[in-house]
Amino acid sequence: MNEPPRPARTGNATPAAGASRPRLENLRFPGCRPVPLPRDEFEDFDFDEKIEHWDARTETAWVAEMPGVVHEGTSRRLVQLATWIGFARGSSFGPCGSVGLLERDAGDAPVRMMQPDETLYLHPDRTVFPTGMLVVGEHDLPDVVLEVDHTTDIRPGKLLVYEAWGVPELWAAAPEGARYRPPGATIHRLVGGRYHSSPASVALPGWTAAEIHAALTEWVPSARTYRVVERVGRVLGEREGTGPDDDPLIRSLKAAARAEARVAVVRDVLQARGIRLAVPSLAGSDPFAGASREAVTAAAVACTDEADFRRRLGLPRR
Repeated sequence: MNEPPRPARTGNATPAAGASRPRLENLRFPGCRPVPLPRDEFEDFDFDEKIEHWDARTETAWVAEMPGVVHEGTSRRLVQLATWIGFARGSSFGPCGSVGLLERDAGDAPVRMMQPDETLYLHPDRTVFPTGMLVVGEHDLPDVVLEVDHTTDIRPGKLLVYEAWGVPELWAAAPEGARYRPPGATIHRLVGGRYHSSPASVALPGWTAAEIHAALTEWVPSARTYRVVERVGRVLGEREGTGPDDDPLIRSLKAAARAEARVAVVRDVLQARGIRLAVPSLAGSDPFAGASREAVTAAAVACTDEADFRRRLGLPRR
C-alpha cells in the first residue's frame, strides 16, 4: 500500500500530535473482535475487512462483524440525502465513504487508523483529496463523519479518537434494533476541543438530530424528509449566494420542462385550429430554441398549416 507524497496541510486539517487532547489508552470497541496486526505489516496489509480501529501501540485491529442491510442502508442514505440537499443548494457535496483516517507520528510511521461509515465534504471544489488514506494533520478532515451503531458502540472508543483528531462534526446513528443503545441520532459538535451533544447540525444548518434519524432510517423517503432536505439546502444556498438554478442537472431539467410546456401550448393552439404539429423528441433540446415566446405564440395563431408555422419561425421544413 504505497502512499504518494502528501501535500501540505490545508483547510480544516488538524495536527495529530502536539495539541492538547485526551489520553487514548484503554479504549473499548463493543461489538468488535481483536485481530493481531503488527506495525511493520500495517502498510502492506490487505484491508479486505472494515477496521473500526487499529493502534500501533497494541498492534491490534478491531474489526466489526459483517455489516447487514440495516447498517449499510443507513449509511448509504446519507449520500442520497446529501445529493438532494446539493440540488437545493446549487452545488454538490463530496462523499468519500469509509475512507481510512490515518494518524502518523513525527517520523512518519503509522500510529492509529480508523474507518468511518460515511464521510462528507461540504465543498469538494475547495478540497485537495488524497489518493490513498486521509492522513490526519496533513489532509482536510471531513466536515461530517457518520458512524452507524447497529452492532457496535463508538462511545467508549472511536468517539474519543475523533474528538482528539478534531473532526468538527460527528453523527452517531443508532437504527431500530441497535445492540448497545436506544434508537436515535446524536450530533457531536467540536467546541473548544471537546465534543458536545447538539440538537441540530451546524455543518448542515438547522437539520435536527430527530430529522436526521428519521431520514437515515426510512426505506422510502417521506414527504417530510423531502421538505426537510430542501429547507437545509436552501439555507446553505442563501449563505453562499446559490440556489437550485446553479445546479447543472436542475437547470437542465427546468429548461426541458419549459420546452415541454411551450410545445404543449403550441400543440393545443394548433389543434384547436385544426392544424397538426409534428415535433421530434424533446430530449436534450428545445425545438423552438432561439424564438421568443411571443413569436411562437404569434406563429401558432396566424399560420395556415405546419409548414407555414415553421416558415414564420425560421425552422427547418419536415
